[in-house]
Amino acid sequence: MADKLALPLLLPGPPPSKPIFQEQPRHANNTSSSSSSTLAPLLQDLLQQIPKSPQNPNSRNPQSHHLPHAPPPPILLRRRTRLGKSRDENRGKPWASDRLSPQGQQILQTLLNCENNDFNIDQILRTLIQPQQQEYLSDIDLECLSADLLVIIKGLGFHKKSEMALSVFEWMRNRDDSKFLLNGPVLAVLIGIMGKEGWVSAASSLLHSLRRDGFSIDVYTYTSMITACSRNGRYRDAVLVFKKMEEEGCKPTLITYNVILNVYGKMGMPWSKILAIVDRMKNEGVLPDSYTYNTLISCCRRGSLYEEAARIFEEMKSAGFVPDKVTYNALLDVYGKSRQPKEAMKVLQEMEANGFSPGTVTYNSLISAYARDGLLEEAMELKSQMVEKGIRPDVFTYTTLLSGFEKAGKDESALKIFEEMKSAGCKPNICTFNALIKMHGNRRKFAEMMEVFEELRTSQYTPDIVTWNTLLAVFGQNGMDSEVSGVFKEMKKAGFVPERDTFNTLISAYSRCGSFDQAMAVYRSMLDAGISPDLSTYNAVLAALARGGLWVQAEKILAEMTDGCQCKPNEITYCSLLHAYANGNEIERMRALAEDIYSGVIEPHAVLVKTLVLVNSKSDLLMETERAFLELRRRGFSPDITTLNAMISIYGRRQMVVKANGILNFMCQNGFTPTLTTYNSLIHMYSRLGNFERSEEILREIQAKGLRPDLISYNTVIFAYGRKGRMQDASRIFAELIDSGLSPDVITYNTFIASYAAQSMFVEAIDVIQYMIKQGCKPNQNTYNSVVDWYCKHGRQEEASMFVQNLRRLDPYISKEEECQLSERIRRK
Repeated sequence: MADKLALPLLLPGPPPSKPIFQEQPRHANNTSSSSSSTLAPLLQDLLQQIPKSPQNPNSRNPQSHHLPHAPPPPILLRRRTRLGKSRDENRGKPWASDRLSPQGQQILQTLLNCENNDFNIDQILRTLIQPQQQEYLSDIDLECLSADLLVIIKGLGFHKKSEMALSVFEWMRNRDDSKFLLNGPVLAVLIGIMGKEGWVSAASSLLHSLRRDGFSIDVYTYTSMITACSRNGRYRDAVLVFKKMEEEGCKPTLITYNVILNVYGKMGMPWSKILAIVDRMKNEGVLPDSYTYNTLISCCRRGSLYEEAARIFEEMKSAGFVPDKVTYNALLDVYGKSRQPKEAMKVLQEMEANGFSPGTVTYNSLISAYARDGLLEEAMELKSQMVEKGIRPDVFTYTTLLSGFEKAGKDESALKIFEEMKSAGCKPNICTFNALIKMHGNRRKFAEMMEVFEELRTSQYTPDIVTWNTLLAVFGQNGMDSEVSGVFKEMKKAGFVPERDTFNTLISAYSRCGSFDQAMAVYRSMLDAGISPDLSTYNAVLAALARGGLWVQAEKILAEMTDGCQCKPNEITYCSLLHAYANGNEIERMRALAEDIYSGVIEPHAVLVKTLVLVNSKSDLLMETERAFLELRRRGFSPDITTLNAMISIYGRRQMVVKANGILNFMCQNGFTPTLTTYNSLIHMYSRLGNFERSEEILREIQAKGLRPDLISYNTVIFAYGRKGRMQDASRIFAELIDSGLSPDVITYNTFIASYAAQSMFVEAIDVIQYMIKQGCKPNQNTYNSVVDWYCKHGRQEEASMFVQNLRRLDPYISKEEECQLSERIRRK
């Protein structure tokens, strides 16, 4: 596999320029039927209710006669409220039309009172022009007319009469003196209105047609277009507009730079490229303002660049700017995303000391910091503080806590938060539903997952890009590669264009399914699409390498990240490196990295110490596992369900029943919900102890809890009965396995073959071999080794040799090399 790995790992810059305002197809024909025949039955049931064309219920299309070139697409991306951005477009003030002439005020009022299609725009607007001026307007008259029309368009935009604003603009454009009337801020204002409505494609086509007709586009219009692209999540388009603007010789203003910096942050551009924009800005004599600094701090969120955010914060103060509430909230958010709860609390203290009262956004960032680190008691305490201070928790507060409990494996607590949220009158949003889908999907409770999906639909929400990515991740981590491919196809049919997060999710999903080559193909497709990798991409690729134990390639990627200053490695990066070492059986390298974590050379985040528990358990290193678990508790980190499962697993493999039950009791006492992995580890422990009754009891507990036993569950119980010679019970469990819809694998069959052979029931063992071959399950070396070994153990070497000599009749696909190895095995016995 290592030989096949040829990753183009150097980060490209922003995507290359293409003709500006030339729209690319963004979604499939919504009328095309869904070809769900390629999907698994579960996925068909799940996806048949998904609308193929998500629409924004508040968005209206402009009339086709206004802009025939490009009807606006539906808004496909989830809108996020920017920190510190008011929801009131006019900052709480009423619309002021005092700059309108009396005639202009009358026309504006007339238009506001008209129904959308019940007006004659030419008849209404011509009353702005005196009868004696209909044929010719002086420059002064034109300036007055242009000023009135500009304010009318602004007023219509303010009152959400965007289609009428477009009608006014078209009226101006169709006049003979249009070049004078449009020579001002009117176009920038109109593009801003269209951006707020989500009509980015229509705005793009409009600018393209104006350029074709000889109109010049100024920096303010370009900046409005960049803003429109950005606010609708079309970040690559925003970068292309910025590049086109520079090619046209338009010098960016401070506002332009601030907007493009925000775009770079949303795109997850490397920090070095963001700083390069700042350096260009300063070299051109454009000095940063407080908004610039706030934006730069926000840019640090995606890469968890809390140290860089702290430096920007200090530079801001040194430049004479006083941090405001937006600054503090942005910095808190960076610390929250970076799992730095203590630093976040220091920011809160400084914020309050400087006279800024924390609000909902502030507390949400703090709660996120603690919840991400698994410190859920502290997160709940912060919610209580909110209520005590009269700050009402909002949907983001509850959803953050719900996600925190879900990740920790405390499902009952997560559902209690959901019920509390509804009882408080707080309506769930799309983020909440996505979190619930993730919770049930991660537990393989697909029926409950579909119920949440149905509730999402009946709540008048449309699945967004995160919903799709969540489904991809759920199916990927459950090894359901056909469902992953099916979801991706349906996602594109529904009109969603894959962005970086989708590609990152696909890389992770396919690698979890064992499709490493396909994961790497997705990575190359992402680069071909002009999407720059970010820290999440690197971490997804590293995780894929880790699953294959490709630690050499993982080290190369880590070196590139640090040496090339492309991305700053975070705790997830080092977690993947630990997994790569563990899966590659590089125990000494794993121990060396562990010492760097314990000593503080690498910051010992909770997730890193938890990973140490996990990888040491997988490598069956008991002392190292217990040391990591004690370190976790010593540092005050809360274990999560994955960590506790790792402890039960290693104790179970060593048949340390008392310690395994101690962890299980801890889980129950602290509100953790045992998962299928928990139960499978216990079944394995009791099966190795020969306690087949307890193994089957646990299988029944799984079913009673509403979980679906997997192949490991059944195989382990079959092993427990088989090693005790209770083949009728083993066959009973096998029949149940078949009835559940699962397919036996080579381990299932080998268990029966070895069990029969151990009891000298070789006829039955050979019957199983014949059956498995008919079922399309290819025997492996262990299949035949167990038969040969048991023949020899019973002193029946001659029969063993006869078995090998006649093996080709049983299995025509067995190789000559395998036959020779079996014969040599008999001679050694």
